[in-house]
Amino acid sequence: MNGPGPLGAFLQARRARLRPEDVGLRDFGPRRRVAGLRREELAQLAGVSVSYYTRLEQGLSRGASAEVLDAIARALLLDDHERAHLDRLAGAARHTPRVRRPRPEKLADETRDLLRAVDGVPAIVLGRRTDVLAWNTLGHALLAGHLDFRGPDDPARRPNMSRMLFLDLHCQELYADWKRKVRAVVGNLRIAVGRHPEDPLLAELIGELTMKSPEFVALWGDHRVEPCDAASYELHHPVVGTVTVTQQTLSIARSPEQMLIVCTTPAGSSSEEALALLRQAGGSRAPHADSVGVPGKSPRQA
Repeated sequence: MNGPGPLGAFLQARRARLRPEDVGLRDFGPRRRVAGLRREELAQLAGVSVSYYTRLEQGLSRGASAEVLDAIARALLLDDHERAHLDRLAGAARHTPRVRRPRPEKLADETRDLLRAVDGVPAIVLGRRTDVLAWNTLGHALLAGHLDFRGPDDPARRPNMSRMLFLDLHCQELYADWKRKVRAVVGNLRIAVGRHPEDPLLAELIGELTMKSPEFVALWGDHRVEPCDAASYELHHPVVGTVTVTQQTLSIARSPEQMLIVCTTPAGSSSEEALALLRQAGGSRAPHADSVGVPGKSPRQA
């Protein structure tokens, strides 16, 4: 393995965020040559040798026990999400499976039925790399009405939510607090990489965003780990104006690596009225929700 690898990079990033006073140490030196804690300080806090911890950060040791990981997690003041991420990275470092190009993700019939069942609210289904596997009419109109509704049907041209948010000007302008939204997306991508470190398509996505977006580079280098579960966002929609929605991420029982994202609004709110207007405005242009995710079916056949 060249370089520290995902585990070593994560440990380095978390160590750089800590200061001696954060962990009860006194900093006697007038100047520190490294950001955050030194390796020897972290090793002392975790109760491991400096040489062992150094090898772990450099990707030269892959056999850290659960007890050692516990000690390191405590020393780094990791939260529950970060600790789970550390465990995934350590587990992946112990194994070197053959790299295979994964097959395109598919939408199960039950998921397609679920998407139709929530036709009253904007909804999309994302794959493990944040590819858009399907969206209902209102979800498409709210989040990506400028794109082809049929795009998710073809794996070769599926929109990708992470790519859209960093590289698509329309999606950047949609979110009033775009920086908060992309921080959440990057935190979720970190979890995906921890679960699938050998996924070449995921690596290609990270590489593309690294080459094309300085904002992504800064956020990715922070190694922040945070799942996208539920958050409210103010949207500036080009058709219906300001809309505030709560985007909720729901797991799909039959497809655990896929996520159903629904956008809800408070009952009787102006945002609810705006979505009703968007439904009316898009009714004559977008395919009917009954044809969601069915390749080859034209709007007239819905």
